[in-house]
Amino acid sequence: EIDAIGISDCVKDTIKAKINTVPDLKFSSQAERLSANINSIYEEVAPMISPDGKVLYFDRKYHPENAGGFNDADDIWFSVYRDNKWSEAKNIGFPLNNKYSNFVQAITPDGNSLLLGNVYNKDGSMTAGVSITYRTRTGWAFPEEQYIDDFYNLSPYANYFLSNDGRVLIMAIQRKDSYGQLDLYVSFLKEENHWSKPKNLGPTINTYVNDYSPFLAADGITFYYSTSGYAGYGKEDIFMTKRLDDTWTNWSEPQNLGPQLNTNESDTKYNIPASGEYAYFSSTKASIGKNDIFRIKLPQKVKPNPVVLISGRVFNDKTNEPVDARIIVEELPAGKEVAVARTDPKTGKFKIILPAGKKYGFRAIALGFFEVNKNMDLTDIDEYTEIEDEVMRVAPIEVGSVVRLNNIFFEFAKATLKPESFPELDRTVNFLEENKTLELEIAGHTDNIGSDAANMKLSQARAQSVVNYLIEHGVDKSRLIAKGYGETRPIAFNNTEEGRAMNRRVEFKVLKK
Repeated sequence: EIDAIGISDCVKDTIKAKINTVPDLKFSSQAERLSANINSIYEEVAPMISPDGKVLYFDRKYHPENAGGFNDADDIWFSVYRDNKWSEAKNIGFPLNNKYSNFVQAITPDGNSLLLGNVYNKDGSMTAGVSITYRTRTGWAFPEEQYIDDFYNLSPYANYFLSNDGRVLIMAIQRKDSYGQLDLYVSFLKEENHWSKPKNLGPTINTYVNDYSPFLAADGITFYYSTSGYAGYGKEDIFMTKRLDDTWTNWSEPQNLGPQLNTNESDTKYNIPASGEYAYFSSTKASIGKNDIFRIKLPQKVKPNPVVLISGRVFNDKTNEPVDARIIVEELPAGKEVAVARTDPKTGKFKIILPAGKKYGFRAIALGFFEVNKNMDLTDIDEYTEIEDEVMRVAPIEVGSVVRLNNIFFEFAKATLKPESFPELDRTVNFLEENKTLELEIAGHTDNIGSDAANMKLSQARAQSVVNYLIEHGVDKSRLIAKGYGETRPIAFNNTEEGRAMNRRVEFKVLKK
């Protein structure tokens, strides 16, 4: 059975008791219907705004330009925001659209991956489930099925959402342990395209009627969804709750987003860009067709926690050409992986969204290249911020290539490795296991503070500490040479702390490929 995006009216409804709205909630303006470039006499539902706020995907129903024509209930359309206006919407085309139900459920921060409802089969048919498509040099790739352990759905309807870090899949489905009809569940990424058994989000969120249309904000904590299981203003209202811990069953009491957003009809598919400036949703009230897409400027009270939108590019360090790479982000000092992005294959561009107030390490990984790493300190940021033009250069694996290990830390004026260095060193071990013929020189460098002799001795000891760690973790010692260069090979001026920090480094050089 194919999942449909619509939800039928509930047979039962809650008794409309006192509505638990966000206290003292005031919107500065009314919801505005988007322009005729998006809304039409046909039905536009399920808007999904890209995290950077630049592209809007939505489902257009029974349009003559749908893949299946007038009889096609759900096709994906999109519009691009440029020069302060939305472009005329276009059908996204094959392979994402066919004569069956096609709809976008989530967009990764880099804009290069889409979560899609249903499973696309090679014979052109579709089955219930969820898929992911990736942007390639020639367009969108054929969607890949996402395998969920012990997956089944007792309802013909389903919604899904993929967290910004790509590691959490939220779904509205009906299972044997559901509290009512559609309930909200979570699965966690086990490996690429493979997810854990769905876990019910619990009775604080789920009710005895339909609970659906999930949206997890970029902070990974603030959660919005639609339900008629709590007192509201219409058939289904949009509510907000906060995740209180990592069990995914402990939530704050859901709060109604109020009558300026919620109407006496069905209000669903609420989602917001990383900035939290506007919310996008579909509604039947004041629509041209049966359903239209609206947006409303959000007051601070219902915005998620601040995040940072980081844009950058990955280049070939030798040719300066863009590189098709994966960007992996780890929270420091723990080394916990918190986000993954893919570069645009044509431009090398990437975008990542991270919670503010923390330190992170970035890795760029590409076939035939060394990994490259850099750190970013966001601890002093407490509001939505955009950081642009972060450049990462990856060196092709060649004899003589030199690669800096950015996440290696030592005790002050000592050769003792700090624990936050271990994730970087473990990745180096894995790299050498994957490239078993490589032989490396591990080079230590210092700034010019202290005597030449002391710096030479310290750099040699630090290089040897790295070599010792690699050997202790399974690398053959015949493949490694430790070499200290002291202050003799600076890469920046030593007259500023920033320059001295750049000169205090560990590198490896390929001696044999």
